[in-house]
Amino acid sequence: MNTGDAASLTPASASGVPHGWQGRTIVGLDVGGAHTKGALARDGRIEDVVQIATPLWQGLHHLDDALASVRQRFAATGSPAFAVTVTAELTDAFASRRDGISQLADRLAAALGPETIIYAGPKGFLPIADAADHVAAVASANWHATAALVGRTCPNALLVDIGSTTADLIPIVDARPAAQGYGDAERLASGELLYTGATRTFVMAIADRVPFAGRWQPLMNEYFASMADVRRITGELPEGVDQHATADGRGKSLAESRARLARMVGYDAADAREADWLRLAHYLGERQLGSLFDAASLVLSHGTVADDAPIVGAGIGDFLSRALAHRLGRRWISLAETIPVAPAAAPWAARAAPAVAVALLAGG
Repeated sequence: MNTGDAASLTPASASGVPHGWQGRTIVGLDVGGAHTKGALARDGRIEDVVQIATPLWQGLHHLDDALASVRQRFAATGSPAFAVTVTAELTDAFASRRDGISQLADRLAAALGPETIIYAGPKGFLPIADAADHVAAVASANWHATAALVGRTCPNALLVDIGSTTADLIPIVDARPAAQGYGDAERLASGELLYTGATRTFVMAIADRVPFAGRWQPLMNEYFASMADVRRITGELPEGVDQHATADGRGKSLAESRARLARMVGYDAADAREADWLRLAHYLGERQLGSLFDAASLVLSHGTVADDAPIVGAGIGDFLSRALAHRLGRRWISLAETIPVAPAAAPWAARAAPAVAVALLAGG
């Protein structure tokens, strides 16, 4: 897409928020192709956060179910206002981004009400009914919302939001998102969007061969295991963040994760020691971290982010952004430390950053 027009617009803020929303209870929603995340903001503070597995590639009824669950979760708050951001238009449930935005907007309006607003990057918020007229601005704009929120308290930083499937690396300069790209294609080329995540990434996407049993062992080009298995074996995976089925449909114990990882190199788990599988998992984890380091190095090479600026970590893979900050020699801050949030909601507030962002941005 051509981003020249978007770049010349007023920087993102709570512009477009209907009169009277300030002070209201607001639910922010981040509707993705794999998860729907909701954040409840009251009086400018995040009080509750929820994440719901939403495999839209299996049917749009999953979105309807997720929205119903969100409404039930926050029903005690009365009649909150809803602010949303979406990335689900990328799923193969839709023929194109335009088709996805159009169908999603219709479903969101029907479930949440026509007063719902949607985040459109530099354009701020728009009425949900106008989303299909601004596809380029609305599509996959959740990273921009998070960066705009972080800029309020960290005017110079590198935001690193690592989710289940992707990682966003966004420079923040003079309190504003300073990304080189806006659309997915541009962001992939700039290193600001990396298709690697903490749980859903296939192991075969991390490496094509691994050191095992004293030789370089090729990996099977098959979805036998995910990075959730790898991070479970290394002990890094936070509790409750892996909400999707495993590659083989079996459980999520350490033994079952080892069995899946073993298949990637053509073995059964019993063919090697637990220490061997742990060593293999650590290698794959390092390869993934290396790809994040390369992307961050490219983004930082523009020189716009100050040398002493921190890494602000978000997403279920914030343990990876913390390790990345150490590699880069930078201070690491959790997004939860930069916003008003109830203590009980803090861990998930950082993991559901875009939902938190649109809730707080819409509140003024």
